[in-house]
Amino acid sequence: MARKYAIEQFRNIGIIAHIDAGKTTTTERILYYTGKTHKIGSVDDGTTVTDWMDQERERGITIVSAAVSAVWKRHLINLIDTPGHIDFTAEVQRSLRVLDGGVVVFDAVQGVEPQSETVWRQADLYQVPRICFVNKMDRVGASYNRTVDMIRERLGANPLPLQVPIGAEDQFRGVIDVITRKAYIWETRDGGSPVEVEIPEELKEEVEESRHTLVEVIAETDEKLTQKYLEDVIITEEELKKALREAVIANKLTPVLCGSSLISTGVQPLLDAVVEYLPSPVDIPPVEGVDPKTKEVLLRKPDDSEPLSALVFKIVTDPYVGRLAYIRIYSGVIEQGTTVFNPGKTKRERIGRLIRMYADRREDITRAGAGDIAAVLGLKGSFTGDTLCDAKSPIILENITFPDPVIMVAIEPKTSADQEKLATALQKLSEEDPTFQVRVDGDTGQTLISGMGELHLEVLVDRMLREFKVQARVGRPRVAYKESITRPVEKVEYRHVKQTGGHGQFGHVVLNLEPGKDGSGIVFEETIRGGAIPREYIPAVEKGVRAAAESGVLAGYPVTDVKVTLVDGSSHEVDSSDLAFKMAGSMAFRLGVQKGSPVLQEPIMKVEVIIPEEFLGDIIGQINARRGDVLGMEAHPGGTKGVRAMVPLAEMFGYATELRSATKGRGAFTMEFDHYSNVSEELSKKLVGGV
Repeated sequence: MARKYAIEQFRNIGIIAHIDAGKTTTTERILYYTGKTHKIGSVDDGTTVTDWMDQERERGITIVSAAVSAVWKRHLINLIDTPGHIDFTAEVQRSLRVLDGGVVVFDAVQGVEPQSETVWRQADLYQVPRICFVNKMDRVGASYNRTVDMIRERLGANPLPLQVPIGAEDQFRGVIDVITRKAYIWETRDGGSPVEVEIPEELKEEVEESRHTLVEVIAETDEKLTQKYLEDVIITEEELKKALREAVIANKLTPVLCGSSLISTGVQPLLDAVVEYLPSPVDIPPVEGVDPKTKEVLLRKPDDSEPLSALVFKIVTDPYVGRLAYIRIYSGVIEQGTTVFNPGKTKRERIGRLIRMYADRREDITRAGAGDIAAVLGLKGSFTGDTLCDAKSPIILENITFPDPVIMVAIEPKTSADQEKLATALQKLSEEDPTFQVRVDGDTGQTLISGMGELHLEVLVDRMLREFKVQARVGRPRVAYKESITRPVEKVEYRHVKQTGGHGQFGHVVLNLEPGKDGSGIVFEETIRGGAIPREYIPAVEKGVRAAAESGVLAGYPVTDVKVTLVDGSSHEVDSSDLAFKMAGSMAFRLGVQKGSPVLQEPIMKVEVIIPEEFLGDIIGQINARRGDVLGMEAHPGGTKGVRAMVPLAEMFGYATELRSATKGRGAFTMEFDHYSNVSEELSKKLVGGV
């Protein structure tokens, strides 16, 4: 079946920005102008297409990325509206992994904001070509030139203004296209089309200066145009646009446009720029993957005739139709009712239904080809980051990397009836969101949920209540401390002797204990000679040691990193048994731990904080105040610094909020477990006293 749109006419783009820069409002105007909606929705009224969740409409923010498709000038635009809040950064990450281009929206009053820096770094990571849209030009304090300067200075980008605004603040009426030297104004503010007018006299000089700079900057990216420029030969509009497109795709230049989405001004030229300058799937290099057996690097061109390769980038639990998997098809064709192969799980999957998503609405389609973004119903074992391919030509595409969760809380059902429902809800939500993790702490017995921030977990708990009807209590978790010894102990002896009416119990063991390597746990060895303890009883001694290690002598925390050697003992022909030797092993171990100068150990986290350089001193002070050790610092793009440190987990609770407060929301951090370390004597007394 022939395609309705050639692959060259595809534009897979994401709208990315800081919270409240106007992403969703811009998306609404795009849907209106492309004929997908006949009424412009409002974030304030909760009537937007892409913010469809109750939690999004109540809070006025985007929480999950929503995919919509629209057509502009015979080009199919697959558009993803992403969240701006840092707690939902994973939604941006997974979207950028599968998109070919991005529209970065900036607030003309605020300029480059903290989350703008974060999403820009994420786009750099995936080498996504971008165009910038300076929004809210009608607001008091708006400045187009200041925002362009901030893009250059803070983001380390190479912005190229393509427009000169007509008016500013409440006098903002339109834009002048610097390449074509045409001026457009919007006479109405309710979604009308622009009207071409003469360039205002007072702006003619500025336009010519801007055009001269633009021609010079574009010419520098192309050898032929450089020659023409040096020879003073006129460079045509078509040549400028072609060279600019190539420079954008190569990430050498970032075009900047302006407007105000709320008053429907400047959106049509933005759509034109998406079509003219952002890449189609054929403009980007073929996707790379590896052969699952040979690990040989394979390439797949964006072509329907190539073998199928697609990436699952998002899972959504739909209360009506079940689990929806969003996929980006890089090569080949996927058809409804066919079977595909998941090489990572070595499983075949049947494509039940193939759907083109329109936020929370859906349209059934029979096939999707290379370059397309679609959703699939019916996948049983495929999750975010999995590859779907042709079983005859298997390939595994690069997975999506997500930041580790940084905040943990304990959760428990309010009633026994909620117990089973809670487990189901947690499983489904963790399938949807890779940054939401669930585990049961074996030491405290608590169910711990981890996420990217307090708002992230608050929204998920709210979803449990509304979507899964689960009543749950959320609290603060306990840190899982451990115990160990600090010096070797030799020949710890214990005889377990018990005389009863019939057979008695007799078990006699001699143990050596010594501190083990970090992370080694309990290591048990035996050097019994001459049959002092019959071989059949040695496993019972080990069981006794391990059972005793589950509860230490200081505060009842598990004992770890101890090497135990069974060196001697004795037995009785009649009274010895597994139980007797298990008891002897258990008691000997406890005695040995008491003699080995026991200490409490706490989990130490490897922390990396990324902040603008101006906040470096404050952040190092914060880390020191939290008993942290700074290991080093390194420069990051865009004038930011990365601080690496080791910090006790007990000190990291509430740090996300403190960091954002100290850096005006511009700091971010990642945290992962590294090792256990001895607690100071002072803190140990406090902890043991509190148990």
